[in-house]
Amino acid sequence: MSRMIFVNLPVADLKASMDFYTALGFTNNPQWTDDTAACMVWSESINVMLLTHAKWRTFTARPIPPTSSSEVMLAISCANREEVDAMNQSAAETGGTADINPAQDLGFMYNRNLADPDGHVWEAMWMDLSAMPSGD
Repeated sequence: MSRMIFVNLPVADLKASMDFYTALGFTNNPQWTDDTAACMVWSESINVMLLTHAKWRTFTARPIPPTSSSEVMLAISCANREEVDAMNQSAAETGGTADINPAQDLGFMYNRNLADPDGHVWEAMWMDLSAMPSGD
């Protein structure tokens, strides 16, 4: 089996979260989806497991952080600047928050940060490594 990442996130409303991630471009894997969890697929190796609060608590007794906090910022690559902008716009239209930090445009790299309905922070980013300045 190839290496994969499953990002587990506690969510208050599973259906609303599934709709949010679908609008961002994720697809649902029904094999791992029921009324307590949903597997949302970004790529062959990146999956986001949305877990109801009750399901989350079967994995850990640690508290679910408030939506105003940030534990991590999860960066996902996009095909181009337009996809970054579209993802940010979709976030705003589906219960999330767009541009929670200022957009960053370094020429070779462009990103915008958004939050899902539960406050989980994502960085939609595009990068052209061939245009990246050398460290010389």
